[in-house]
Amino acid sequence: MCACRGTAGFAHVSCLAEQAKILMDEAEENNLSDKVQSERWNRWYKCSLCEQEYHGVVRCALGWACWKTYVGRPEVDVARQVAMTLLGTGLGEAGHHEDALTVREAELSMLRRLGADEITLLVAQNNIACTYSLVGRLEEALHMRRDIYFKRLKLLGEEDSLTLNAANNYGLAFLNLQRFEEAKPPLRKMLPVARRVLGENDEITLRMRWYSAAALYHADGATLGDLREAVTTLEETERIARRVFGGAHPLTVDIERQLRDARAALRAREATSK
Repeated sequence: MCACRGTAGFAHVSCLAEQAKILMDEAEENNLSDKVQSERWNRWYKCSLCEQEYHGVVRCALGWACWKTYVGRPEVDVARQVAMTLLGTGLGEAGHHEDALTVREAELSMLRRLGADEITLLVAQNNIACTYSLVGRLEEALHMRRDIYFKRLKLLGEEDSLTLNAANNYGLAFLNLQRFEEAKPPLRKMLPVARRVLGENDEITLRMRWYSAAALYHADGATLGDLREAVTTLEETERIARRVFGGAHPLTVDIERQLRDARAALRAREATSK
């Protein structure tokens, strides 16, 4: 459930959880720097070998382990707060979206009660919007993602990774509603920024290229040239995703599925245009 290949890709989940707990305990006991503590905290959701985030049931299991480790702390404790975030993410990764939504909403309520800053609240709201999409509440997801995108753009500027991720989610919300022409503007505007700031290998950039291609070939009135451009974009994006994340990663699998659909649409259009 990461990008490790061969025997390096196997480990006991309980060992991963215990390693993360021990590293964080040492960091807190020795009052290590925030940078070191942040790096060690990553072990709760990111592989120490390939540096890719876990996904699927492994992410869910580690989310539960993290929550059980820190749930006894006060609400103001940062570790407890972030553990709640990881639990919601893990539940979603394993397909338990209704449960994830319950956790997400409880987290946002807690953050508001504690007087969290606007950026922190936007992150929590973004997680809820993503889960809304997964449970079929698409219009609610669109409205929330629109607000998040424009607020991040104003607060953080267009080059911040949170703003770029919000642009992705905003475009995806239109795709989910099959409003393909409306998906194009935010994606077209931010894709060059993502490629420049984050690079071609970043997940946000890959998703933005994928969503842009999907909006292009699904749109009413898509030309033969549009279909060919979409296929070429998806082929390039799939190769990068496979190299960076591996063939079993959900991102790679989803791009492959979109590529098959785009190729089928292209073949059908070419057949009728002869």
